[in-house]
Amino acid sequence: MDGAAAAPKVRTEVKDRIGIITLSDPATLNAAGGELMDELSRAVDDAVADEAVRAIVITGEGRGFCSGANLSGGRVDARAGSGPNQSLLKVYNPFVSALRRSPKPLVAAVNGVAAGVGVSLALACDIIVAAESAYFLLAFRRIGLVPDGGATWLLPRLVGKARAMELMLLGEKLPAATAREWGLINRCVPDGDLMKTTLEIAGALASGPSSLGMTRNLVWDAFDAEWHLQLEAEAYAQGDAGRSDDAREGIMAFLQKRPAEFKGR
Repeated sequence: MDGAAAAPKVRTEVKDRIGIITLSDPATLNAAGGELMDELSRAVDDAVADEAVRAIVITGEGRGFCSGANLSGGRVDARAGSGPNQSLLKVYNPFVSALRRSPKPLVAAVNGVAAGVGVSLALACDIIVAAESAYFLLAFRRIGLVPDGGATWLLPRLVGKARAMELMLLGEKLPAATAREWGLINRCVPDGDLMKTTLEIAGALASGPSSLGMTRNLVWDAFDAEWHLQLEAEAYAQGDAGRSDDAREGIMAFLQKRPAEFKGR
């Protein structure tokens, strides 16, 4: 007799041009094990490919956004010798890199603990909304490992060296309200308003022009681009944007003194 199929660890839905991706393994606080990451990667790829989706939301079910990688799933490589961690090279790094290259805006709704690589997943999104009860935790020191998923690259750029060092070396909880004060996230809202606020923001993105995708990629590239190369990238992106249907509609609406109706193309 065959056993029942395992429940999916990621749920998806499309609502009002928003692709909503929910990590759905609440028993582990949505730990990012191999199975969950495979499903999450496919869900993001599907949302990017779906022409009906204009913005993407990532959130978690239950009391956590993502509690980090699943340590029971081969996270630590105890073999002799040297070399990179293979799960990072093959799973986590490609995923956060794919988020960075997304052609569609991404919003994270952090509904509880975001720990370890869960912090990196949130920071790889463009806008982060967190519930008041949420917190961020990079406690790698407690298990003898180092921050990963891009955390050592992102955090100093977002909050400065001093605060980044404090978060990563001391491994203390960072409450959502403090994360908002530090500029790590965009909004800190009452728990009951988390998805309402997130969907309002995502809705504004989903109703916007296709150039929003170009804008978010320009900003991500600017983190490590030279000045003259960034100016050139803006010029090329502006050329692409100016040839879009949305730009023609936006200019016409401006001239006709009416709201623009963007189609995302």
